[in-house]
Amino acid sequence: MTLLYSQSYGKLEKSKPSLVLVHGLFGNSDNLSVIRRHFEDHMHVLSVDLPDHGKSPRTQIWSFQNAAEQLVATIRNAGIEKAYLVGHSLGGKVSMLAAHLDSTLFDNVAVLDIAPVKYGIRHTNVLNGLGNVDLSKLTGRKQAQEKMAKYIVEPGVIAFLLKSLYQDEDKNWKWRFNLPLLERDYHILIDWPFNGVLFEGDITFVKGANSDYILPEHQSTILEQFPKAKAKIVPAGHWLHAEKTQLVNTLLSRVLLDN
Repeated sequence: MTLLYSQSYGKLEKSKPSLVLVHGLFGNSDNLSVIRRHFEDHMHVLSVDLPDHGKSPRTQIWSFQNAAEQLVATIRNAGIEKAYLVGHSLGGKVSMLAAHLDSTLFDNVAVLDIAPVKYGIRHTNVLNGLGNVDLSKLTGRKQAQEKMAKYIVEPGVIAFLLKSLYQDEDKNWKWRFNLPLLERDYHILIDWPFNGVLFEGDITFVKGANSDYILPEHQSTILEQFPKAKAKIVPAGHWLHAEKTQLVNTLLSRVLLDN
C-alpha cells in the first residue's frame, strides 16, 4: 500500500489517542496548522497530505476508495492505534470513508463543512484562474496573482492557492497539487458514490453558517450514513478554521475530547 506524506508533531504515546488532520482540495497539510498548533502541546498530531496534493504521491486517477485506504495505512504505519480524525472539505469526505474502512481506529471524527453527497460544479473560476497561469513563462508570484484575479474575485482564495506555488531547485515554478489530474477528474472529486450505514461511531459535522456545503436537505443522508452524527454551526464561511480559529479549536476540543 502506498503511503501518504505526513508530518508528526508532539509525542506519540499509546496511553492516549492521536489527532489526524486532513486538508481540503488544492491544499496541503499546512492548511490545518492552526488546528495542529492548538493540540500539539498536549497530544500527538499527524498532519497528512492527500493524494495528488502537497508531497504525497501522484496517482493515475482520483479514487476516494484509494485515498481512504492510503490514509488508514498511513495512520497505522505511524504506530497509531487510536485516533481522533478531523477532515476539511475534500479531506472530510476522505475521512468519512476512512472511518468506514477502519472503524476501530477512530475514537471520534469531526468533518468540517462538507456533507456525504454529490455536489454540483462550483470550482469553474478557480480552475480557470489556475489555468490562466502559464508556469513556463511565470516571472513571479505577483504575476500569478494578477493572472488568477482575472477569474477569481476573492482575494482570500487567491492567497490560499498561492500557498501552493513554489520554485523547485532548478527555479521552475510548480504547483504543489496535481492540477491536470484534479481538473480532469473533477467530476469524481465532487461525487459521493456511497450509501447505507458507513460509520456508527461518534462523528460531528461542523458547518460554516455562511457556507452552502452543508444544507438542511443533507440531514437525512448524513443520518442514514452516520447514525450518531451531531451538528455544530460556526459563524463563518467554508474556510471556517481560518476565519474563526479560536472558536473552531475550542469546539473541536469539546466535541472530540469531551464526548
